Amino acid sequence: MIQVERLTGQALADALDDVARLRIEVFRAWPYLYDGDAGYEAEYLQTYRESADAILVGAFDGDRLVGASTGTPMEDHAEDFGAAFAGQGIALKDIFYCAESVLLPEYRGHGLGHRFFDAREAHARGLGRSYSAFCGVVRPDDHPLRPADYRPLDGFWRKRGYEKVEGAVAEFSWKDLDREEETVHPLQFWMRRL
Repeated sequence: MIQVERLTGQALADALDDVARLRIEVFRAWPYLYDGDAGYEAEYLQTYRESADAILVGAFDGDRLVGASTGTPMEDHAEDFGAAFAGQGIALKDIFYCAESVLLPEYRGHGLGHRFFDAREAHARGLGRSYSAFCGVVRPDDHPLRPADYRPLDGFWRKRGYEKVEGAVAEFSWKDLDREEETVHPLQFWMRRL
């Protein structure tokens, strides 16, 4: 039986090393192709230590973290992410940013993705936020590392009420598996009213 827990404050901070390991493992796959390391993760995850209103929704198989989903108020996350909303007519203080959702493959298909979104959206409402947003990497359809059987998550996200925000694209750098150096990646925002 998988337990799903909402972690904040010190409990969240204590779990971040496990979140880093999950991110490195899960994001190696398409479409992220992330060649992660502990140093990059420590810097990236610092946001969650510093944000008083951050949340980590963890899926545990016993004591083992097998899935994690994070979120913060938009203004607490990377500046590039907030900058993507310039000209959209929505104040950052009204948006809750649902960051990564990472789940080991053998635990997928059992409703945990919905539980991750439910918990983060409830947290956002509790903070008085009007919108929930997240972003996903954009890769070309003809990318040489794209698996032939890849199915995007667009249908799942739309069923949850999310739609692409036209013109809201952030840029973030990381090292791909097939690259020597970090490169910039476009990330398309999706959003829904809470």
